Amino acid sequence: MRNTKAFKEAVAQTLTELAHRRVTLAPATVADTIEQQITTVSERLGIQVRSAWRYFDASVIADRLAQSVRSYEESSSEKGTGQAPMPPVGNPELALVLAGVPDSLVQTSGDLYAVIINVAVNAWMAGHIHGEDGCAGCGDRGPAGHDWEARMRAITDMQPNISKWFDRDVWTTAVNDAGYTVTRR
Repeated sequence: MRNTKAFKEAVAQTLTELAHRRVTLAPATVADTIEQQITTVSERLGIQVRSAWRYFDASVIADRLAQSVRSYEESSSEKGTGQAPMPPVGNPELALVLAGVPDSLVQTSGDLYAVIINVAVNAWMAGHIHGEDGCAGCGDRGPAGHDWEARMRAITDMQPNISKWFDRDVWTTAVNDAGYTVTRR
């Protein structure tokens, strides 16, 4: 279904409708929604997928998606959730994760997926360590143990020039020096 002209046009129309509503979503999210809608219509009406396109309306899907986004934003702000907390600029552990990206690019021969997985796992572990210092099941965390402040001091000792990794130009230069660039097509 996704390789058809109708599908590609439907995604483009829906993205345009969303733009009119000042809502930005990833094209993949819109594509997934359209595929699900067309498949559901086809199954419920007992018709072929190509016949289900008669029932497609980009503005209706855009309205539903926009409402869903707004509903999420409203409920998230009321409950104090929605965006993950960011560590402060200068956080040594975040600097360590950022500093590892150029090395990870080299080690994986530029496999961006593997690099993102590496960063995600490191961030996940850092969040676990920061948020659940009392976790008895975490095992040995090295010399800092469960003391988050001690862990930050230990990382600071390992990476003395932490602040440089929060400079986008320094980070980009390190990635370029590793032999890679990140460009958008």
